Amino acid sequence: MLYHYRGEELVDSRKYAAATQRNREPILKVLLEILPATGTILEIASGTGEHAIYFAQQLNPRKWIPSDINASLRESIIAWAKDYPSDNLHQTLDIDVSQPVWKVETEILSEIPDIVAMVNINMIHISPWSTCLGLMAGAGRILSSGDILYLYGPYKQGNKHTALSNADFDSYLREQNPEWGVRNLEDVVDVANTHNLILEKTYQMPANNLSVVFKHM
Repeated sequence: MLYHYRGEELVDSRKYAAATQRNREPILKVLLEILPATGTILEIASGTGEHAIYFAQQLNPRKWIPSDINASLRESIIAWAKDYPSDNLHQTLDIDVSQPVWKVETEILSEIPDIVAMVNINMIHISPWSTCLGLMAGAGRILSSGDILYLYGPYKQGNKHTALSNADFDSYLREQNPEWGVRNLEDVVDVANTHNLILEKTYQMPANNLSVVFKHM
C-alpha cells in the first residue's frame, strides 16, 4: 500500500468507487469481445485505479496504461498497483484531455507504438462538455485506422433519458455543476465522426448504462 501523512495521521492513498465492483465484469466481457488480442490500451480518466488493476490482470498479454488529471487519484492508482502488481500495467500518466495537444503525446506516447485502443469509463457526464471534445480529438490523433475507442456510462438517446434513474442522476449532476450532465449519444457520435471515429456498436449495460464502441477509420 502507498501511505502519506496528513498532519500526524498516516493515510492510505487508495480510493474506492462503489460502482467498480458492480460494473467491472460486464465491462470486461465487452472489452474481451472488441479488443485486439495484443497491443496497448490507454485508459483516460482512470479514477481510483480499481478498473486499471483489474483489467490489466484480466487482459494480459495486452498492456494497460492508466491516466488521470487529478494528482490524488494518480496516487490512488499507484497505491492499488503496488497492492496488485502486474507486469503489463504501465506507469500512471497525467493527461488533461482538454488541452489541444496532450503533453504525453510527445514525451511518452510517441515511444509506445502499439496503442490499439483507448478506454474511457464514466467521465464525460461528470465533466464539462469540453472534455468530450478533447477526448475525441485526442483519440483521433493517437489511434490509427482500425483502432478502438470504448466509452462507458449513461446516455440520452434522441435527447431523451432512457430511464427515470438517469433523469434523476442528470438533475443531480447539474446541481453539482451546471457544465456536467448526461450527454446525448447522438451529439457524442457527431463529435467522434469529425475525428474519423465511427460508431461500431452499442451494448446495453447494467444500471441503464451503455458501452459505446467507435472504430478509427
